[in-house]
Amino acid sequence: MPALPDAITQALDKARKAENGRHAELLVNDGPLRQSVIALRRGVRLPEHNSPPAASMQVVRGSVRVTGQEEAELRAGDLEALTHFRHAVEALEDCAFLLTTVTSQPGGGSHDTRTGELPVTADDDRA
Repeated sequence: MPALPDAITQALDKARKAENGRHAELLVNDGPLRQSVIALRRGVRLPEHNSPPAASMQVVRGSVRVTGQEEAELRAGDLEALTHFRHAVEALEDCAFLLTTVTSQPGGGSHDTRTGELPVTADDDRA
């Protein structure tokens, strides 16, 4: 696993070159815990999607707008909980964020019928 600053730089480079302007890299996959770096080119929008039982995003470069129940603009260093509501993410400038999710809770199944997949995957830049 590359150091986080290197993973961020690589993800941004790949997003800038990708036809759809986005890239995700799964860094931690430990039981129900997932941590991914997601990079978006300015203007790219991840369509509205469900959140897993527990999720947060920390913007590490650039800025994003998160819409759903509420709207928030997040800049590098900002941390936002994304739990229990549908939301969309739009890159206000080239950006990268660390997405942390827990895909199941003790005594319960995973979120809805999903299997913990990210809205963007490293293997499928078309997502």
